[in-house]
Amino acid sequence: MLAIERRNEILEKLQTDRRVVVSELSQIYNVSEETIRRDLEKLVNDGYAIKSYGGAVINENTSIDLPFNIRKKRNVIGKQKIADLIANLVQDADSIMLDASSTAVYIAKALKEKKHLTLITNSMEIMLELFDVPEWKVMSTGGVSREGSFALVGAQTNRMLQSYHVDKAIISCKGLDFEAGITDSDELLADNKRTMLEAAKERILAVDSSKFGTTAFMTIAKLRDITTIVTDEKPDTKWLKRFQELGIECIYPE
Repeated sequence: MLAIERRNEILEKLQTDRRVVVSELSQIYNVSEETIRRDLEKLVNDGYAIKSYGGAVINENTSIDLPFNIRKKRNVIGKQKIADLIANLVQDADSIMLDASSTAVYIAKALKEKKHLTLITNSMEIMLELFDVPEWKVMSTGGVSREGSFALVGAQTNRMLQSYHVDKAIISCKGLDFEAGITDSDELLADNKRTMLEAAKERILAVDSSKFGTTAFMTIAKLRDITTIVTDEKPDTKWLKRFQELGIECIYPE
């Protein structure tokens, strides 16, 4: 096993168990404790973990963006619920912008039964997922590749997005707060998502219930800028009341 594969598995274990122990990991991977300490040191330096006695604990900071392959495996059931609900909102022949979030990959899969869609995305993962879908026009934004996220970002990405007007923009986020609005951990990704919203008639936020009441580093938009919120669980009454005040449709599994 490559060191990066081992570190990713350790990070997955951290996400599940919240804490890992050097001696246990050494036995699991059949490597020395010193090798495991170096793995944990790398995760600490990258901001994913915090050192603890005999091991490490997960860093709960919402400003830290996990690697894409880790995020894609988190709350899979919730993401699939969101994707199925969004598929009901999309009509044949719609034009769509879809961001480079892990949730968006599940949405792209759920849309495959639709016909004659035009889809614009800055996600390399989605481009690969839809490579062989017939009768669709799938367009990549171009841009600079973002390490660990399978995303294309930057000024070129924004210029391409600004050239089009679409029926629906579908984005995700890291945090949803009454005052801060819709936030993300990465400045460039947040900027591209903001541009997608500006290009669309309908602005759909796909957000799982764990993001409600949290705030990440960078503002994407205010709540009032969204037309529809799709989530995996019924939000608390205070959220539903706020959405109603702002004229936002909130969709969740019944």
